[in-house]
Amino acid sequence: MPRPTGRVLTLLELLQSGGTRTVAELADRLGVEGRTVRRYVNQLIDLDVPVESVRGRYGGYRLASGYRLPPLMLSDDEALAVLLGLVAGRRAGLTTAERTANETASAKIRRVLPKHIARRLDTLLEALAFTDQPGEFDTPDAEVLLTIADAVRRRRPVSIRYADRDGRRSERTLHAYGIVAHSGRWYVTGKDARIGEDRTFRLDRIADARTLPGSFETPTGPGPAQRVLSGFATAEYRHEVTLRIHGTVEQIRAHLPISVANLEEHESAAGEDRATERWLRVELRAERLDWLPPVLASLNRPFVIERPDELRDLIIALADRLTSYAAEPGREESTSGDGTATAR
Repeated sequence: MPRPTGRVLTLLELLQSGGTRTVAELADRLGVEGRTVRRYVNQLIDLDVPVESVRGRYGGYRLASGYRLPPLMLSDDEALAVLLGLVAGRRAGLTTAERTANETASAKIRRVLPKHIARRLDTLLEALAFTDQPGEFDTPDAEVLLTIADAVRRRRPVSIRYADRDGRRSERTLHAYGIVAHSGRWYVTGKDARIGEDRTFRLDRIADARTLPGSFETPTGPGPAQRVLSGFATAEYRHEVTLRIHGTVEQIRAHLPISVANLEEHESAAGEDRATERWLRVELRAERLDWLPPVLASLNRPFVIERPDELRDLIIALADRLTSYAAEPGREESTSGDGTATAR
């Protein structure tokens, strides 16, 4: 039979799962009478756990929100999930505070884990490898992130102080549609009220955010993630590239995703399968062009360059290099000290 202390902790765990629990429900889960439940609740209150009593037909007990954090109880699987989430978030750069906050949170959880779970976790982390290297990203201010998230939920305008990539500072009023995590960074997308156009802002470049009076209606159409990706593809860069590629949408998107390029899809003719290969117009903007020839080569699809001529020259130069490599006979190989073969 469970000891009274064990039942009190079980009661706390039930209340932590959220919502209001009736006395009858709690008594049934704990295997005790209603008056015993009330005694256990009083014991939690004596421990400064903020348990509220809810009156009425559907009343019972619940934990008060925003008062203080009650003792946190995690199962083995929950503790593992939280710690792996912290590790993955740190690796991906998706943190909202200094790196030390992530590390201290991990340390606090590890400190209270049973020894056998801690050993199993250490074994997992030692065996775990990542295919990417951890990025060095600037993290957004947690208060800024929470303020904008609240403005999104309540559809309230928000005033932000923003610094662009050149360091120019400005104050803007934003109708924020949503927050998006992409490639290790946090973004907010919405309408810049001053110019009346949609914009995407990096959250780590926002120095301050405060909610303003009023409200706005979120427009129909693409969701926040789609808007952010489309914004990347149409951002102002040095080169504007226009291509026509013969293939399917899936073939092209596998190498030129929506965050990189806009794809002009024409209505399929009557009876034409959407997966049928056809000529599609692709538009993108880039600060540099040297990465694009290998991508087009990997597509292995016919393409026509409409602009710029500089891209055509780079592709011809790549083709010439590949031809010279393939035509060079008897290339010697040597083996380095670590056993890796290198071509001369």
